[in-house]
Amino acid sequence: MYSQEELDKIKTKILKYIIYKKRTEKEIRQKFADLPTDILEDIIEYLKEAGYINDKEYIKKSIQEYINLNNMSIKEISYKLQAKGIEKKDVEDFIIENKESLIEYEINSALKLIQKKQRMMEDEQIRNYLYKKGYMNETTNIAYENLKSIEGA
Repeated sequence: MYSQEELDKIKTKILKYIIYKKRTEKEIRQKFADLPTDILEDIIEYLKEAGYINDKEYIKKSIQEYINLNNMSIKEISYKLQAKGIEKKDVEDFIIENKESLIEYEINSALKLIQKKQRMMEDEQIRNYLYKKGYMNETTNIAYENLKSIEGA
């Protein structure tokens, strides 16, 4: 059995891990898998109640980060979040709630990639590349239409 002092030490260690970089519940479970299950469960429950672990908030912040830093499809973002242990349903719910802005982001992202790849690849190759990266045909088509209006301007 652990003393209160030992439990506090473990809790502090986990808190430092979370504060350094936001983490999902799954990441915490993996990192501290060597702890006794009942202790880890109690600490995770405490961290949830205290607001240190919130997978829905994690989704929101991560998607914003991905949007600011990368050209990714909605599907790629979804897979990345699921790999972090976020429930598929939670990711899908967020995407549905924010569909308009995410579609707009994906169109702009596809447009940037098309412009970047045009010098090296044919349109069909670019379309295949975008498809493999998870871009929807609809957003790719809109991106190409936007490109034509930019080039025609």
